[in-house]
Amino acid sequence: MVIGREEKEGRGAKKKLRRDNSPVWRGKIMIFSGNSHPKLGKEIASYLKVKLGKVSISYFDNGEIYVRFLESVRGADVFVIQTISNPVNQNIMELLIMVDALKRASAERITAVIPYFGYSRQDKKAKSREPISAKLIADLLATAGINRLITMDLHAGQIQGFFNIPVDHLTAVPLLVNYIKGKKFKELVVVSPDVGRVKIAKKCADFLEAGLAILHKSRPKHNVAEVTHVVGEVRGKITLIIDDMIDTGGTVVNGAEALLREGAKEVYVCATHPIFSPPALKRLQNSLIKEVVVTNTIPIDEGKESEKIKVLSVASLFGRAIFYIHKDESVSRLFKGLEHA
Repeated sequence: MVIGREEKEGRGAKKKLRRDNSPVWRGKIMIFSGNSHPKLGKEIASYLKVKLGKVSISYFDNGEIYVRFLESVRGADVFVIQTISNPVNQNIMELLIMVDALKRASAERITAVIPYFGYSRQDKKAKSREPISAKLIADLLATAGINRLITMDLHAGQIQGFFNIPVDHLTAVPLLVNYIKGKKFKELVVVSPDVGRVKIAKKCADFLEAGLAILHKSRPKHNVAEVTHVVGEVRGKITLIIDDMIDTGGTVVNGAEALLREGAKEVYVCATHPIFSPPALKRLQNSLIKEVVVTNTIPIDEGKESEKIKVLSVASLFGRAIFYIHKDESVSRLFKGLEHA
């Protein structure tokens, strides 16, 4: 997308660009960032050529969060950027309080921009007496007062149905896959880490003109995955495991070991969300995986980067989504190149 083109407003009407090539916004737009990922917030605002709004977030001695916006938001179309990463519960509460403050300050519309939607793995009852925590988070956000949600690569797409407001579900898969396509691998096989990801793995395989394989695994407990066997031909091939997130790294490392045992030449990994709970970074660094490609939906602590990890920015994707939504235009063009699964 080239924001610097003329934008038509209404039937036959045109608005010219400003001399600095910045977009001409319709109405008042404001972008704020919480404390979870200020670097991404600045990148998105910079992409849109909009100044990041001023907000003061502080804490009482007992841990309570205090929020005050330092400029008027009355009548504004407000976008709040807050990824739900570690510390998860603190970042959720901070977002809820920010939304409540905006609602009480008469913002016209409040859109929560949540690159990584925490609790998304708890989307159903797999055992008796379990919660559906993803639905609880959806209810909390709606009660706080958001009018719209922008998020990326939910662990389960049906979470969109937990909301009674518009949800724009973006995907980083085209970004990740195009990076791999640029390497021009021969005899590539795309590997689904489990049966639940087969559909998107098949689309990636078709896009890359590659083969397809599936890892069969079991989970004896949380954050533990055991790969039992590989379905598909991987001997002598370069393999690409594609997943939505990497938490402790056990799944992809065990998967890579299984692929190499079956004769794979090299193993690459692509994932949208780098949760990287300990000991993920150590596991990845010590593994035989050639490269791990992730996005910056979740910040990676400074000093903990690994030479094996390539981080791609999603700032332009979220920036374009914000631009289209504010202009009441379709966001479906963001999926061009690889249809969203």
